[in-house]
Amino acid sequence: MLDLFLRRDAREALRILCLGAHSDDIEIGCGGTILQLTRAYPAAQVRWVVLSAEDGRRDEALAGATRFLASAAKTDVVVADFRAAYFPFAGERIKEYVAQLGSGPAPDLIFTHYRFDRHQDHKLLSDLTWNIFRRSLILEYEVPKWDGDLGTPNCYVRLAEDVVEEKVRAICETFVSQRAKHWFTPDTFRALMRLRGVEANAPFAEAFFARKLALA
Repeated sequence: MLDLFLRRDAREALRILCLGAHSDDIEIGCGGTILQLTRAYPAAQVRWVVLSAEDGRRDEALAGATRFLASAAKTDVVVADFRAAYFPFAGERIKEYVAQLGSGPAPDLIFTHYRFDRHQDHKLLSDLTWNIFRRSLILEYEVPKWDGDLGTPNCYVRLAEDVVEEKVRAICETFVSQRAKHWFTPDTFRALMRLRGVEANAPFAEAFFARKLALA
């Protein structure tokens, strides 16, 4: 579980930055990995940043972070107020905002959106992550949706079955505003993790795109 790259004592304070364009993106894209990492590294420090949570979704974003970061030693949850679906038109302000996140100590590990995600907000945030953070391991997560833009990932985190069930339950119970969407179902989330598990020679997994890995 990422140990090939991290190789550190579990008692050390692993610094993780999670970036999501919208409420629920982080949970869907890498929620299982976060659950496992924060349990494997109890001293983990997680900064969780959601750039847009409109129409009453702020409370859902905060609740989601609370559930998924319950095992982290230290958390910093931030929900910004950028307008969803308009990120490219507010690119300068968003770049300034993300640049401020990079002003402190470099995270050991960053989760962000997939570079070739067709959603304009997701793509912009992914591009800015690579533009601003040059000294961290960046893993790009995937979000299933209408666009049909799932790619061919090259990095997998095998998930325990209880973690899979906890992730699915937490997402479906927390983000009640999304239940009307035809794709927002337990089967969708479980099926993608099962498919990635097949690719990772495991029952379940989350998949990522690792564009740059320094092994030594």
